[in-house]
Amino acid sequence: MGELEPGPKWAGLFAEYWPDYRRWWSSEGVETRPTYWECYQALKLHMPELLVIYEQLCELAGGGDEAARFLSLYNPPPYLSGCSQAVWSGEEPVLVRNYDYSPLAFDRLIMRTGWQGRTVLGTSDGLWGLVDGINDAGLAISLTFGGRRVVGDGFGVPVILRYVLQTCETTEQAASALSRIPSHMSYNVTVLDAKRSYITAFMAPDRPTLITQSAVATNHQEKVEWAAHARFTATVERERYLLQRMTMHRDTEEKFISAFLKPPLYSSAFADGFGTLYTAVYRPRLGQMELRWPRGTWAFELDNFNDDQRMIHIPV
Repeated sequence: MGELEPGPKWAGLFAEYWPDYRRWWSSEGVETRPTYWECYQALKLHMPELLVIYEQLCELAGGGDEAARFLSLYNPPPYLSGCSQAVWSGEEPVLVRNYDYSPLAFDRLIMRTGWQGRTVLGTSDGLWGLVDGINDAGLAISLTFGGRRVVGDGFGVPVILRYVLQTCETTEQAASALSRIPSHMSYNVTVLDAKRSYITAFMAPDRPTLITQSAVATNHQEKVEWAAHARFTATVERERYLLQRMTMHRDTEEKFISAFLKPPLYSSAFADGFGTLYTAVYRPRLGQMELRWPRGTWAFELDNFNDDQRMIHIPV
């Protein structure tokens, strides 16, 4: 979906998606979620640059209390994903990631926005957050689950990624933002900019964000803290596999990307909510994004975006 400013397209999407999102958001009881005032104050404190956009979206959503609280993505219900991501530092720097998640809880939406004069392209979550994306300054970003059970006060990470792409132009700026914004769960966020600089931030609700120079992230942080999840998702094996390909084999760009479409990186655990829904490829210096599947590719450009759709068969 392409829309330069929040408008009728976004309002239509909200009307379509809100019933399902409301069921998820209120699954633990509406009273367990923060009040509108708490949500507004949290955004004002930590991401004030998003307030104008947030208020526009709330109005387009009908101005209701529950919709506004949901759209803040402040202290949402917990959720888990898998995912692998890595920076390939060849002639053209590339950020590659697999998104492993339930096909029944996926926006299925690529969003290109020009909000507040900043062009952003990426994979939607929460109807304005992103699980991966790129902006017109040549900054690319993606996330993986951090493999920890702890839930605390903070934002759902998709709105944090939106904030970074709306306000940052370099990896250094992104690292500063990721270090100060609270996340309600543990996530690993990898950032790559047009100057080849990259970091992976280990975010958590109960300890300071750790900024690392790691080019690889799967589903644990410095060490495995949730053994059952680590075994189920093979996070250590996937990390080792990626590190070996980057240090021992030195694949070509195409061979490296193709490895994400095969085991052990590619997951077929769709029935368990951890199947690979897509492989995303970001070339920040060129303003390009690709989605790949074992039998198809879909290319996007920041400066030449057309609304379209594809039918992808996901076994569930």
